[in-house]
Amino acid sequence: MRTAVAARDQSYDGRFVFAVITTGVFCRPSCAARPARAENLRFFATPEDALKSGFRPCKRCKPDDPHRDVQRMIELGRYLEAHADQKFTLADLAERQNLSPTYLQKAFKSVFGVSPKAYQDAVRLKTLKGLLKGGDDVTGAIYEAGYGSASRGYEKAVRNIGMTPGTYRDGGVGEQIVFACRETSFGPLMMAATARGVCFAMFGESEAALTNQLAAEFPKATLELSKSVDSIPLDQWIDALDAHLSRETPRPEIPIDLRGTAFQVKVWQFLLSIPEGDVCSYSDVASGIDRPAAVRAAASACGQNRIAVLVPCHRVLRSDGGIGGYRWGLDRKRALLDLERSRDASA
Repeated sequence: MRTAVAARDQSYDGRFVFAVITTGVFCRPSCAARPARAENLRFFATPEDALKSGFRPCKRCKPDDPHRDVQRMIELGRYLEAHADQKFTLADLAERQNLSPTYLQKAFKSVFGVSPKAYQDAVRLKTLKGLLKGGDDVTGAIYEAGYGSASRGYEKAVRNIGMTPGTYRDGGVGEQIVFACRETSFGPLMMAATARGVCFAMFGESEAALTNQLAAEFPKATLELSKSVDSIPLDQWIDALDAHLSRETPRPEIPIDLRGTAFQVKVWQFLLSIPEGDVCSYSDVASGIDRPAAVRAAASACGQNRIAVLVPCHRVLRSDGGIGGYRWGLDRKRALLDLERSRDASA
């Protein structure tokens, strides 16, 4: 540690901090301040330990500021986007940034909410989807997006897109989506499902507008009204949800087909664990998926939820107790919360 401080070695930032007993200040190993005598140095594993011992943070290197490396991590994110077709280990990226692998992982997650690997995987998937939508052949698109093999590309696509690359390229050709629309006390509600479960449940201004939203997601899928299909009991599901909203019957247990990035799915799965009548903050959601610094990313995932009520993003509020946002309007969010609170109070 003394050698690292003497060399102002950035690769040790995040591994420890050092304090100077003559000034009462603690710093990062890379701090550019005038060096102190070796006998006056004290070492701590974390900034919190140094603070507890009575030392104050250096105003120059700001060792207690988790956002100090935001710009560096943004630059790294852009680098990963520009080189999505290349394979990097955490050690490779850490060496590039002159940081330790552990510190790099922690700093990157604090900015983006996911690890560098997960971020690059998301970039590759986005590239793959763009190439497929552009009509590229499946194998060529998989390799151009940076996947090392066709089988790996298929595996990733099926898990994250919910269908094979070929089906996605063709706009959902062969994907059967059954839908139904009802007028509820909360306005028009459309529910759509695949063989796996509900993949779309949205409020809107009209049935036509909701149908357009569904068609935009799967422009070449087979969209069928539920009354013409016997394999998926969508009419019963949407009627049960309507009864839950309008006549205060219990919330129906309906299978769900979650489709999103790994991070989004984690957020949505956490939302499913929030009991009716309870609320939490976006910070609680981030902590609940072991990403406490990814509050903004968690809020964004809540906003991108495509399955209203069944995936209860309306139960998430701001940390100050404010209502926060809601994809389907704040009036609906307040009404849903009031409905659940009244049930909880009468239970």
